[in-house]
Amino acid sequence: MPYYHLFELTHAALSPYRAAADVARLYFKSPINPLSQTPVGKTIAASCEMFERMTRRYGKPEWGLETTEINGQTVPVRIQSVWERPFCRLLHFERGVSHCQRRDPKVLLVAPMSGHYATLLRGTVETLLPNHDIYITDWEDARVVPLAAGTFDLDDYIDYIKEMLHALGGDTHVMAVCQPSVPVFAAVSRMEAENDPYIPLSMILMGGPIDTRSNPTAVNKLAHDKDIGWFRRNVITQVPFPHAGFMRQVYPGFLQVSGFMTMNLDRHVDAHRELYMHMVRGDGDSAAKHKEFYDEYMAVMDLTAEFYLQTVETVFIKHALPLGTMAHRGVPVDPTQIRNVALMTVEGEKDDITGGGQTEAAHRLASSIPNTKRQHYVQPGVGHYGVFNGSRFRKEIAPRIAAFMRENERRSEPVSSAKAVAAEAAAPKPVPSKPAVTKPVPGKLAAKPAATRPGVHKSASQQLIETFSATGIDIRPRSEVEGSAAEGAAPVFLTAPSGTPDDLTRISGVGPRLAQLLNEAGVWHFWQLARFTDAELKELDVRLPHYKGRAARDKWVAQASRLADKQAAPAG
Repeated sequence: MPYYHLFELTHAALSPYRAAADVARLYFKSPINPLSQTPVGKTIAASCEMFERMTRRYGKPEWGLETTEINGQTVPVRIQSVWERPFCRLLHFERGVSHCQRRDPKVLLVAPMSGHYATLLRGTVETLLPNHDIYITDWEDARVVPLAAGTFDLDDYIDYIKEMLHALGGDTHVMAVCQPSVPVFAAVSRMEAENDPYIPLSMILMGGPIDTRSNPTAVNKLAHDKDIGWFRRNVITQVPFPHAGFMRQVYPGFLQVSGFMTMNLDRHVDAHRELYMHMVRGDGDSAAKHKEFYDEYMAVMDLTAEFYLQTVETVFIKHALPLGTMAHRGVPVDPTQIRNVALMTVEGEKDDITGGGQTEAAHRLASSIPNTKRQHYVQPGVGHYGVFNGSRFRKEIAPRIAAFMRENERRSEPVSSAKAVAAEAAAPKPVPSKPAVTKPVPGKLAAKPAATRPGVHKSASQQLIETFSATGIDIRPRSEVEGSAAEGAAPVFLTAPSGTPDDLTRISGVGPRLAQLLNEAGVWHFWQLARFTDAELKELDVRLPHYKGRAARDKWVAQASRLADKQAAPAG
């Protein structure tokens, strides 16, 4: 479809009117014009600005991060490219501090290649920068990449991730936000399978579609209801002349932002109505905040058709990664090969783009990672963008990520693929238990760590733990949390079924998916649920955060007791 040509034609046709509106806006806002202080003048100026903003093409935003604050001192930040390929640059936010003075965790921040520029993660970078050495992927707009540069698909994306990790060395933490969670997870799987010495120390996946079968959203349902041919026919078009990428097949940015906005159209209409009223009333601060957000939101880039279609088919239609059919360059992607890389997943409670449990599925797939090197966190009260930006990210999510990286800053003795096979041959592989799931408890302070002996220097991790414990946030590693819990009554949770597992779908309100999650949480039998006390029910809510309160509401304990009475409970 010639969408792109029609878009360019419309944009060109509106150029004279946009220029006239801009001139009129300047005229009616000029302080030497007496009409600028009248309601009529303010209304005309606001109307002209609204027209200009709605018909302009938004360029790539600037980072605007020239300084950061470290230990109360302002230090300069210089952004430079340290690695380049036709479709991506790797940017380093070099802080004006000596490397020998600070050895902060090195972080490869993989920005989403889903329409917006990497500057969408400006807030993420700004939050992490004081205590981390940040590198970020700066994806190129396919519209400006000539055809001679070749193609770029999902396999190329995975290759880029592997090359960047090689360039940065083996002492790197990789952090993927939303869409890149799948290629990053696949890249680490392949690197572990190949015993690559440059695997990252840890992998943090945030709001990523690892398994879109879990709590599917409107985005997931659209991809599920359409075949790949529909997407090829309806959203793929060619870049028109005179762009450098002339004739390249792309999924254009203006279609992407249209899709984003139609998902919450009422919210965007109300926001623009409020902007108009702010400008009429002369409320500059409120109008500036709106403009800042939409200047970023409306700046979009084109994606290559091959990357977009392969991603839709692999991730959203075929569910290739969770079903074990995903391949990279013809070689199977096997997440069970991940043994040495620590894994943390982060989700937002109100995420309407990546549903609850979709990112957490990475723990189920990467079953060879030790439980002490896993963590899952659900942030209450935030949607998709709140997972990586905003006040709750700064205050609650970022500290946990920082602590997780510090805990895994040193790698334990690597387990090679050959060693893993030998270990499996020597002993049966245990069923992995659910990763630690933490949520802040309002008004309740985390347990204070034991006092250190006088004269003993506290580690950076211990300092972080004590700092955030004082604010009610428990960022201790799973091993410490479980150790504290062991002092009380042990919950009735199992790492494997005691004999033949019961059919938990016989409990009203439990379907096949929830039954699977209950098994992963350590619940396999009716007799287990029948013995649950309030403490176990609270623990179950922690292990199944997206079904919090379901057990009590649907009276699972009473139902399980009746079902357990009909069969003999296992001995012991």
